[in-house]
Amino acid sequence: MGRFIYDTMSNSVDIDDRTLAHLRIVIMNKLRRSESFMFDVEPGDGTGRRSFWVHPAVPMQFHFFGSRPPRINRVWIEDLMQVASGPNGLSVTAEPEEDRPASEE
Repeated sequence: MGRFIYDTMSNSVDIDDRTLAHLRIVIMNKLRRSESFMFDVEPGDGTGRRSFWVHPAVPMQFHFFGSRPPRINRVWIEDLMQVASGPNGLSVTAEPEEDRPASEE
């Protein structure tokens, strides 16, 4: 289990390391393009849904508790990038199979 920390520890949510690794790539790519966006996440602890307005000027951390980086699923990255560019912003989607073509729905 990892942690996404936005600005301060009071603005943090626990997210599975594998999911967090994929979100990190998507967020990094959006911010590299100076694109702000909404990030919605359900922490899974029963506290409800959290929304973060992600902006390049706000410090954030991705804290991984596992010792090894997970294998990255390119198809999932492409799916998450597409979701993040939509009107509702980034949210965690189910991980697709890696051998599925990226353009397939």
